[in-house]
Amino acid sequence: MPWIDTVAYENANGRLKMLYDRVKGPDNNVDNIMMMHSLRPHSMEGHMALYKYVLHHSGNTVPKWFLETLGVWVSSLNNCDYCVEHHFAGLKRLLADDAKSGAIRSAIDSRDIDSAPLEDKEKLAMAYAEQLTRNPGAMTEDIVIALRHAGYSDGEILEINQVSAYFSYANRTVLGLGCSTKGDVLGLSPNESDDPDNWSHT
Repeated sequence: MPWIDTVAYENANGRLKMLYDRVKGPDNNVDNIMMMHSLRPHSMEGHMALYKYVLHHSGNTVPKWFLETLGVWVSSLNNCDYCVEHHFAGLKRLLADDAKSGAIRSAIDSRDIDSAPLEDKEKLAMAYAEQLTRNPGAMTEDIVIALRHAGYSDGEILEINQVSAYFSYANRTVLGLGCSTKGDVLGLSPNESDDPDNWSHT
């Protein structure tokens, strides 16, 4: 049970019901992380817009599976099992390579990114995400310059930054309110990236 009251889908009305209908998956399932916002629907709307635009938008050029990998990594560093399990399921589905996704998960779980089957520039992005998560006050321009030299455009560096920052926000929402995966369907996501207003989960 969460640590605060939440409103179930069948008890929702008004603006909350409208938002639930936008974000729901099969059988009217609403992810528990979204239900955490049910007493303040306006914060759910803000959270969902940020999530959709940062992780599932056609304007991104970093591959979505790698953005999910960054999310799993940041969530693991923050000990947020909820987001690790949800987004690893999404990563696995997007990558469609069980051996590679399993090896990435093993590297994340053991905190040994060097052993992950990732390109050097992807490992550098993981290092950026780790530093931003663990010690943001110590960030310097040097790592951004290194990302640029590794082949990322400044826009892609922004994507890496925003996904890393978003997941720390999501992790703190989950961990601070006692959110669990009970009743959730893992691995669903708003996959209509070309339509930023389509939040439906499939």
